[in-house]
Amino acid sequence: MNKDALFSDGTSGYVCPAQPAENEKVRLRFRTAKNDVDEVRILLKTGKDIMRKVCTKGSFDYYEIECQLTKEPFRYSFEIQKENSVCYYNRCGVSEEIKPFYDFAIVPGFQTPDWAKGAVMYQIFVDRFYNGDTSNDVEDREYIYIGEPCGKVCDWNQPPQAMDIRRFYGGDLAGVLEKLDYLQELGVEVIYFNPLFVSPSNHKYDIQDYDYIDPHYGKIAEDGGEVLSEDSCDNLRATKYQVRTGKKENLEASNALFARLVEEMHRRGMRVILDGVFNHCGSFNKWMDRERIYEQQPEYPKGAYVDANSPYRKFFHFFDERDSAWPYNEKYDGWWGHETLPKLNYEDSPELEQYIIEVGKKWVSPPYNVDGWRLDVAADLGYSNEFNHMFWKRFRKEIKSVNPEALILAEHYGDPAEWLQGDEWDSVMNYDAFMEPVTWFLTGMEKHSDERRMDLWGNADNFVNTMNHFMACMLTPSLQVAMNQLSNHDHSRFLTRTNHIVGRVENLGTKAAEEGINTAVMREAVVVQMTWPGAPAVYYGDEAGVCGFTDPDNRRTYPWGHEDKELIAFHKEMIGIHKEEKPLRTGSLKMLYWGKNILAYGRFQEEEQIIVVLNNSKELKEVTVPVWQAEVPEKGRMIRLVYSYEEGYTTEQDEYIVENGEIVLNMGRHSAIVLKPLHLQKAEGDF
Repeated sequence: MNKDALFSDGTSGYVCPAQPAENEKVRLRFRTAKNDVDEVRILLKTGKDIMRKVCTKGSFDYYEIECQLTKEPFRYSFEIQKENSVCYYNRCGVSEEIKPFYDFAIVPGFQTPDWAKGAVMYQIFVDRFYNGDTSNDVEDREYIYIGEPCGKVCDWNQPPQAMDIRRFYGGDLAGVLEKLDYLQELGVEVIYFNPLFVSPSNHKYDIQDYDYIDPHYGKIAEDGGEVLSEDSCDNLRATKYQVRTGKKENLEASNALFARLVEEMHRRGMRVILDGVFNHCGSFNKWMDRERIYEQQPEYPKGAYVDANSPYRKFFHFFDERDSAWPYNEKYDGWWGHETLPKLNYEDSPELEQYIIEVGKKWVSPPYNVDGWRLDVAADLGYSNEFNHMFWKRFRKEIKSVNPEALILAEHYGDPAEWLQGDEWDSVMNYDAFMEPVTWFLTGMEKHSDERRMDLWGNADNFVNTMNHFMACMLTPSLQVAMNQLSNHDHSRFLTRTNHIVGRVENLGTKAAEEGINTAVMREAVVVQMTWPGAPAVYYGDEAGVCGFTDPDNRRTYPWGHEDKELIAFHKEMIGIHKEEKPLRTGSLKMLYWGKNILAYGRFQEEEQIIVVLNNSKELKEVTVPVWQAEVPEKGRMIRLVYSYEEGYTTEQDEYIVENGEIVLNMGRHSAIVLKPLHLQKAEGDF
C-alpha cells in the first residue's frame, strides 16, 4: 500500500458542501494511489461503511460516500485495507491505530465568513502608525496616569522607553486614512486595530468608555482647560484631558471620523476588525471613576469607586463591601492585580452583560459597520469557565443576528478546541498552530525572545508534529480564518528573533534588537506566512524592517522615510502570490518532505497546485521533493514564482523538470522557493 498517496481533509475538495447546514447531506471523499487498495471504509460512531470508488484522476483513485447530518457534530475517520494490511487515516494523517482524538469533525450549521478565509490582514497599533492630524495630539502633562504625567514625544523616530504607556507619538485615524493608498498597494484586505476607544494609555487596553472612539485618535472639535502644573498633579477634575476626551462634541466627532474611515475602507474592498477588551476596563472608566473625572459631571451617574451606592457597583468585585463611600471601598479585583485594570464582574451583574452585548452589536451595525471583533483574553472573561462559555455563545448569536458576516476571533494561548465547537468563536490568533512552530523552526527563539532552544531550531519533526496536533484541534472553517502572525504588540518582532539574542530592552538596550538580524530568515518566514492555511496577518512595520524586543520595544513607530524598501517589495510579491493563487486561500495542505532545516509542502485545490520548499540551514542543499503527493502531474514542468536566498530574492521565472512525480532543487543558504505547474491538464474522470 502506498501510504504517501492516502489523503483527505476538511476542505471543499473532500467535504461537499464544505460548510454544510444542519440536517443536510454531505459528500465525503478519500484519495488513494491508483489501483492500490482493496477497500476504503469510513469509521463512524455507529460503525463502518464502505466507500465507493467514483473516479480516477492522474495517479489517484477517489472514493466517496454520502452521509446524512443531524444537528449534532459529526466525527469520522477512515480505514484502508489492502490484502492483509490495514491502516487508518485521521486529521494527522496515516495511523496504525484508531485515534478518536484526531477524528475529522463537521459541525452542521457552523460557518466562518468567506471574506475572511485566507484574507490578508494588517494590524495597526494606532499611536505608532502615522500622525495625520497634529491638532488631536496628547499634550505634555495633559493628565496623570499611574502617578506620573503623560508626555508628548516630538521625535517620531525615538524608540519607546521602559515605562512607555503614558508616552504618545501622535498616530491617529486620520493617519490611517491618509495611508490607505499604501496599504492597498501592499495588498492589505483587512485592518485589525488595537483598541480605539477612549482611554488614557497609548495601548488603550484600559478602556474608559466603550461607546466612543478616543478623540486623541479621532477629532478634537473643542479644546480647553489647563495643562497640569507641578502642584496639581493629583487633581484631574480640572485638567485639559477632561475637556478634550469628555466633551460630547469631541466624542461624536471622533465616532463620525471612524465611520467615515470604515466607509472609505469598504469602498476600497477592505474590511475592519476592532479589538474587544471585555475582560477588564480601566480605572478611568466612567463605571469605576477611580480618578474621579466624572464625579462632578451631572450627566454621568456616580462611579463605583466614588459611591458605594453607584449603579455600577456590581460591575466590579470589591473586597470591602461596607456601605460606605470612598476611601473604604478602594480595594477591588484588578486584572493580574493591576489597579488600573479593574476586572469586570459579569456574574453579579446582568446589566453589565447586557451593556457589553450592546457594545458588541453597536459597532458591527450602521453607521459603523465594522466587520468583526478580536477578543482580548477571551477565555478569562468571567470568574468561571461555565459562565465564559455561556457568555460567548450568547455573544456569537447576538453579533451574528445583526451582522451575519462578522468575524469573531479570540486571543487564546493553548488548545482552543473547547471554544471552537461552532457555537462560540470563529477562530483564534494562531499562536499554537502558526507563530510558535514557525518561530522555533526558523530561529530557535521563544516568541518573547526570552529563551533560545537549539533542539528546536531547524527541528522539522517538531514543526510537523506540532502543526499536525494543533491544526487538528480546529475545525477547517476555523483554521481557514485563523490569524497567522509572525509578530504583534505582545511579542518581540520576528526580525529581532533572527539575531538569536535572548533578553529584553530594559537589560539589552534598543540597539541590540537590530544587531545581527537575518533578513533572509525573515523572508523565509514571510513565504510560510503567505502560503500556510489561514489568514496571514502582518504587524505594522514588519514589512518595513522594524525591529524590537517584546513590549514595549515591539511598539516602535512605522519608519516612514527609512523603510527597508526591498522587504516591502518582497511582501508585496508574496501577498500578490497569496491572493492570486487559489489553493493558498482555502486549498488542501500536505507535507511532502522534511528533514533537519528542510521543509517542503504542497497546497492544492481542484486543478491548481502550489509547492513551497525552505532550506533554513547555512549550507547549500539538494532537495528531492515528491510533488506528485500534492497532485502535481508525474511528468512535466514547473515554474518558479519567487525564490528568496541569502543575498536577496528574484521573481524571474525559471523552469524545473518533474520526472516520476519528483522535482530536484538546489536550495541556497536560508532560501525559500514557491513553484506551480507550468501546464495544467484536465484528467479524464474529473469531478
